[in-house]
Amino acid sequence: MPMNAALQGIADAGHATHAHTGAWVAAQLRQRISDGLLPPGTKLSEQALSEALGVSRNTLREAFTVLAGESVVQRIPNRGVFVAAPGADDVREIYRVRRLIEPAAVLWGDVPAGALDAMDVIVDKARAALAEGSVAGMADANQELHKALVSLSGSASLDALMEKVLAEMRLVFHAMATTPDFHGHYVERNAALVAQIRHGQREEAAAELRRYLDGAEHELLVHIGAIP
Repeated sequence: MPMNAALQGIADAGHATHAHTGAWVAAQLRQRISDGLLPPGTKLSEQALSEALGVSRNTLREAFTVLAGESVVQRIPNRGVFVAAPGADDVREIYRVRRLIEPAAVLWGDVPAGALDAMDVIVDKARAALAEGSVAGMADANQELHKALVSLSGSASLDALMEKVLAEMRLVFHAMATTPDFHGHYVERNAALVAQIRHGQREEAAAELRRYLDGAEHELLVHIGAIP
């Protein structure tokens, strides 16, 4: 998708409350990366972004600094700023974080009314995407489900951390775009996790989630050639 298309609607949303701040610009770009609208390798044009967002280049550079610190974008001397393509070390760090926060949210988080019904809707989306052979649809549903699991923690700080992790995960998933089985065999595992939580099997769900994340990390590392 062309960058200009991915940026549609940003300016209108931004001028409502938090426009003209580096943190807001970083959040907008992070969200679009997490949504798969800005894939790895996309050059982030200062001119195009400044015009789309209605912010100065200095504000934009502040946002780039934040995102570079999160390994979401990469500055290449004399070439510009690009959406990053995570390597093996990045994958390991992503899963290090995920193994700590996701099982903990499942084990100790609250389950507010309607939360599991909302997860069931996400599972249904994933199953429909699997039936259609839509890799993007399965990836979207997977991201949404894991975000919902972390939200059980009730922590805005962990939700914000997960948003950063999901932006990096989207970049990792891009490498698996031609490998539908990677997403396909997690659809029913996600459904099983929701069922375990619904039946009060929180310890079992947390333990299964750790195994799940271990397996996903290994599969990704093999795919990118980091493990023979």
